Amino acid sequence: MISSDLNIILPEIVLSLYAMTALLVAVYTGKDKTAPMLTTLTAAVMALIGIWIGVSGGGTETAFGGMFIDDGFSRFAKVVILLSAAAVLIMGQDYMNRRGLLRFEYPLLIALSAVGMMVMVSAGDLMALYMGLELQSLSLYVVASLRRDSVKSTEAGLKYFVLGALSSGMLLFGSSLVYGFAGTTLFSGIIQAAGEGHVSLGLLFGLVFVTVGLAFKVSAVPFHMWTPDVYEGSPTPVTAFFATAPKVAALGLFARVLHDAFGGVVGDWQQILAALSLLSMFLGAVAAIGQTNIKRLMAYSSIAHMGFALMGLAAGTAFGVQAMLIYVTIYVVMNVGTFAFILMMEKDGQPVTDIRALNLYSKAEPGKALAMLILLFSLAGVPPLVGFFGKLYVLRAAYESGLAWLAIAGVIASVIGAFYYLRIVYYMYFGEEGEGLDSVKRPVLSVLLALSAAIMLVGVVNLFGIESIAQAAAATLVN
Repeated sequence: MISSDLNIILPEIVLSLYAMTALLVAVYTGKDKTAPMLTTLTAAVMALIGIWIGVSGGGTETAFGGMFIDDGFSRFAKVVILLSAAAVLIMGQDYMNRRGLLRFEYPLLIALSAVGMMVMVSAGDLMALYMGLELQSLSLYVVASLRRDSVKSTEAGLKYFVLGALSSGMLLFGSSLVYGFAGTTLFSGIIQAAGEGHVSLGLLFGLVFVTVGLAFKVSAVPFHMWTPDVYEGSPTPVTAFFATAPKVAALGLFARVLHDAFGGVVGDWQQILAALSLLSMFLGAVAAIGQTNIKRLMAYSSIAHMGFALMGLAAGTAFGVQAMLIYVTIYVVMNVGTFAFILMMEKDGQPVTDIRALNLYSKAEPGKALAMLILLFSLAGVPPLVGFFGKLYVLRAAYESGLAWLAIAGVIASVIGAFYYLRIVYYMYFGEEGEGLDSVKRPVLSVLLALSAAIMLVGVVNLFGIESIAQAAAATLVN
């Protein structure tokens, strides 16, 4: 019994053992001198584990009495989490190294946070959920404040920690209420206690507090307060990580809790999610208009995009979960490319975050400007780019589930949000003559930028088959 359980959680065990072994080896050998090698090795290990999960396994298996679930949904999320984490590690290695931030703990903390994320999306129990969430969060609190000599970085880590602790407290309070009224922490037991549309008031309060705790993690409005400051204060590669893998994990966990534990009372949580989605889309669209710092702008962009992803989840259907998975996968690819571009924004060797520095960038770097234009148009949801199809899926899911008003609101928010993406395009192509940025030659960043832009164009044909894979993954979650 134990051996079969261990087989099911083998990817998590392998990554955990790798991280702990590498930590000990680094401590007793060259410490920070080993950091470049460790970063490359960690990225390779995570990518290989991601591919291993993607090509192996089928069906649904549970371990430890139902506390851990290995199904198509969790495998889909894990592949996106691990591959995006590996891409971000490779992408940020040069930046961290040149600024003296590439410490040996950095890649290993990213690896341990990835283990937490893998547990999150496979959680079948409130205790497993909390263990995964805290392992992810504790690692991220540290990497947010890696730049110890920076007040903004320290502030980012502290803000993230304090508000993260508050969200964990709410989640735990909600979990204790759910346990008290359901008599079990297993999702399979909670869904039976919730019944078909007859949920007790105590269980409903528990659901609300759990939802609030998870809304913090996806930075949904009104629980988004930490996001702009943490994005701005963290080192840029860390910001890129925040914008990708943790979002996938939090949305995956959200879907898991709502469908596996409260799938019988969709009507009770649908309106909560619809409200979170509406507020996130509009605040993200409006608040970003006044931003000139590109990292803060991407923070508000992230809030808006999480609003769209939550729209798919609010549908409460298998197609809604499929739409959410498609949307978040496209979102991750767009963000990897966009942050590769941001990492190349330099003047006299120093990072630049002011979007006005991009004035007439297209004259100096036409190729990079074109790739960034494609990504910005895709982020804005301009047809026929892949980002448009991501939005189309979640809008259709909302409409088909009777949330036509939310779909209409989504279209309006998308039009408002297009302004700040197009403003960057305006600066790059029609801005005023200025000093301009350095011509930065970083092959890894250039390849990732070009690759993600190409995906936004070529993926229009059939979305690389993600549609059918996401459909199969959603079907394992929503029966």
